[in-house]
This record gives sequence, C-alpha cells and structure tokens, in this order.
Amino acid sequence: MGIIQELLKDTELPRVVKVRQKFNVTEINDIAAAIKQEFAKENIGDRIKPGMRIAVAVGSRGLNRIPELVRLTVQEIKQRGGEPFVVPAMGSHGGATAAGQEQVLANLGVTAESAGCPIVSSMEVVEIGKIANGLPVHMDKNAYEADGIVIINRIKPHTAYRGPCESGLAKMLVIGLGKQKGAETCHKYSFKHMAEHVFEMAKVKIANSKILFGIATVENAYDRISTLLAVPAENIMEVDQKLLFEAKEKMPRILFDPVDVLVVDQLGKEISGDGMDPNITGRFPTPYASGGLDANKVVVLDLTEGTHGNACGIGVADYTTRKLFNKIDFDYTYANCITNTTPAPARMPMIMADDREALLAAVKTCNARDMSKVKLVRIKDTLHLKDIIISEALLEAAQANPDIEICSEPMDMVFDDDGNLIG
Repeated sequence: MGIIQELLKDTELPRVVKVRQKFNVTEINDIAAAIKQEFAKENIGDRIKPGMRIAVAVGSRGLNRIPELVRLTVQEIKQRGGEPFVVPAMGSHGGATAAGQEQVLANLGVTAESAGCPIVSSMEVVEIGKIANGLPVHMDKNAYEADGIVIINRIKPHTAYRGPCESGLAKMLVIGLGKQKGAETCHKYSFKHMAEHVFEMAKVKIANSKILFGIATVENAYDRISTLLAVPAENIMEVDQKLLFEAKEKMPRILFDPVDVLVVDQLGKEISGDGMDPNITGRFPTPYASGGLDANKVVVLDLTEGTHGNACGIGVADYTTRKLFNKIDFDYTYANCITNTTPAPARMPMIMADDREALLAAVKTCNARDMSKVKLVRIKDTLHLKDIIISEALLEAAQANPDIEICSEPMDMVFDDDGNLIG
C-alpha cells in the first residue's frame, strides 16, 4: 500500500441522495417565431440591403440552441438579399488558430452545412482606433471588410470581473471579434481594468466599424432561452447593461450553502470561460469578482470532449484526477491564460489516481467538525444544476426546502474497477 492509500484508508465516503432543484423560469419555445419578430423591428432587418456581405459573429460558448440561432439568423439575412458568412468570434480560444476556432464552432454544432453559409475563420485583425489610455482596438479583418456585422451572444455575469458590461454583446465585440491580438490587448492591464477596457473598446468598435445589430439572449436557470432581443448597434451598450441585471436574477445556484465538498464531474470552455463558472462554485481566478457557493474543498473529475484539452479553470480546484490531467492540451490552455494575462486558471490542483481517491482526499481534508456528517454536493457541471447529488447530511435541509424534490433513497457511491464514479 502506497503512502497516499495509507493516509486515506480510514476515510469513509458519505452516502448520497439524488435531488432535483426547482427554479421559477420562463422560456421561449418558438425560437423561429422570436427571431422573425425581432428581424421585423425597425432598424434591424431593414438594415440589410440586397448584395451586402454580412459577417455573423459566433462565439465559443455553449449557448442554448446556438446552431438554430445561427441558422435562423442566416436565413433572415438571406431573405433580405444579404450574403452572410459566419466568423468565429472567440479571442484566443481554439488554440488561437483559425482551424482551431472553426473546430470549436463545429463542436457546438455550428458548421457551414448547419448554418447555411460559409465559415470564414482567420486570426488576422486590423486596428480601427484607440481608447483614451492609448491601447489599440482590433477587429477581425474579414468582419471589418464586410458590408455589415451581426453578433450573436448570451448575456451573463463574467467569471473574473464586475462592471457595467460583463459577458455579453459588448464583450463579444471587443474580445471575440478582437481575436487573439484584440483579446490580449483588452486584458493587458489585468482584469482589474477589464470593465473599463470592454466598455471603452466596444464604443470604439461601434463608432468605427459596420456593426448593424446584435442578437442577445438571456437564459433561465435551466439554461434555456428566456429572453431574445435584436438590438441596434447604437443601443448595444445600454441594452447589454440592462440584460446583465436580468441574467444575474435568473442564474441558477446550488441551494445548499455552505458545503464541505463540491464535486464537479467535468469542466470545459464551452460551459464557462473558466471551465467551471465561478459564479456557481464560488471559486474565482481573480480578486475582482465574488459570489457563489462557499465550499471548503472543490474536486473536478474530468474534461468535456468539447473543450479540446483546454483545462482553464482547473486552477481553482483543490483535487483532480489522473484521467483529467492526461487529457490536458497545455498549448490550448496556456495560450488562453497568456492572452488574458492570468495564469491562475491553469495552475494544478493535487492530482489523484482516480475519482475515488480524489473524493477520499477531499473528504479527509474538508475540515468538517463531524466527519460522519460531511456536507457534499455533486454536479455534472456548472451549466446543469437541475438534477444534483447531495450527501445524506444534507437530506434534512432538502426535505425542509419546497424547491427541492427528493428523487432517491440514500445510497453508497459506486465505482468501477478503475476507480471512476458510476452514475
């Protein structure tokens, strides 16, 4: 028996219970009708003239129904005589390469076939202005040279800073369409100044490029579209701020707080810019944002397939597994961190042999006063918080909460022969 096994041999894992969290939600079911309605508004669809080449900016996040949103937007542009093409708008993601960014879109289900138009991926940018402190503002060259630009993005709180505009249309303009060079410039003076940079650079882009409008969505607590708006370029900054308040109100959360151990099955860039959304986990990579869960120890077990080895966000965990470590593409991960000037998301937690050993280590070191009553929560990822797993010590709190449905009897955690969790 090795030293780690010897240290953990007397640690017991708590029994667990499956529960369902309930959130008050609204949802738009007929996305096609919503898009058609938005395009019919003044200063939206009528800005597209026959023969115009229109760049449709699409990012790297797993927005709800993103292939459908892109396809319907492209259809509406074509119906007005426009000639659309999709531009990956994702800063340094995809390894900061044109091929890598096109592959990120494909992983999200956005291809030339699904969109109904070409995908034009390049890392080439042009400088289109400067902000007051002298930093240059960059724009994807293909988008800049088009006759018009339409951006599609979800509005939600950022994972590393707070400001009037966080993750939304303005950030898509600045960092997404800035490609690697623009993203690096925006992050130049750290996340401490990101709110200022995003706001000022977005205004420069709106003034100096052919932005027509944006398609903004807000998702409910089950990650389904609850708001969809087409926003004229001149209103983007105002609406971006307004929808951020709505997005914060609609965000899901873990209805048990604090906990001793949080277990996250998988992290990925398509789930959050930080792999695991800190607004959920409470673990932030910078001191410029706060909130979320109070968890003594955080365990992450695996990477999503769609993250392509980008393990940004692993640095806030305390424990991980050998299987996750073996999937890391350090070039993809480090390119992301060097661009945003923040190495913290790529730092390594303790790497344990398998799921079972990682959980045992987290439980042993969680500083619970009564080790027989460890409060543990397990989630698939930070996008999916409807069905979660809790330890038996949280069962009483769950039974007392009308927004929690008990879905199973207490049971032991089960592992396969390789030490991986089953179920």
